[in-house]
Amino acid sequence: MSPDERADGEAREPRSVTPVFFLAGGTGISAETLGNLMLAQFPSVQFRRRKIPFITTVEQARDVVSQLDAAMTDSVTALVFSTVSDETIRQELQRTRCAFIDLFGSHLDTVERVLHVNATHNAAALHGVGDAGRYDARMKAIEFAMEHDDGASLRNLEQADLVLVAPSRCGKTPTSMYLALQHGLKVANYPLVEEDFDTGDLPRPLRNLGDKCFGLLSTAARLSQVRGERRPGSRYASLAQCSFELRRAEALYRAHRIPSINSASMSVEEMAAVIMQSSRLPNLG
Repeated sequence: MSPDERADGEAREPRSVTPVFFLAGGTGISAETLGNLMLAQFPSVQFRRRKIPFITTVEQARDVVSQLDAAMTDSVTALVFSTVSDETIRQELQRTRCAFIDLFGSHLDTVERVLHVNATHNAAALHGVGDAGRYDARMKAIEFAMEHDDGASLRNLEQADLVLVAPSRCGKTPTSMYLALQHGLKVANYPLVEEDFDTGDLPRPLRNLGDKCFGLLSTAARLSQVRGERRPGSRYASLAQCSFELRRAEALYRAHRIPSINSASMSVEEMAAVIMQSSRLPNLG
């Protein structure tokens, strides 16, 4: 008898979906990121995710607890990941019957002991709003990335901390924006087109910026699939064209000692981490 069948011969009911909540006093980005990092270790489990941000009063916390407990059943325990920093609000949230994972308070005491300083419990500081300089750096980096997206502008290109180079649809834009938003880096991205492969040189606008360049690649199958969603049936999306461009791009990177990664199976977060480590870029945001 199959392990998926009951002893009486009836098929088992499918595994219940586990409700997951991400709670925060701010945007909830940190709670989602850290919580999803843990959930990724359980690929066989189905989750139904919901984020509840900007919990700033005890009254709101009580309402949230009601919502959390309503998700509980006799057979399913909901998971709660929280980065709420206010101690009073956090204590109210912990009244829930759900499994409560405190991503903030559970480690705060340790940090306070090491630093010999009491924490301010300032939720805004979690996302850099409390530091005007860091916030301003991120906003300027985002503006730079938008202006220099896909080679749209060559103005002040030398001010870039990094220039992403790749054939079209290899992930340049989302990676540029992520590095700007999360790390305050001024990132330009430049598309390699067929004409750029006529010689072994870097495209003219990049010839003095080789030390700032980082290349992205993909697999021909993945690139063809992504391009096909944009221009189905076109030469641009054909497997032959994608293979050609990727081969030539890889040769260009190798000839000019430009580091590169294959983006086909990597998330934006993973790509950003590898790029920063490989290029030894600082976190400015």
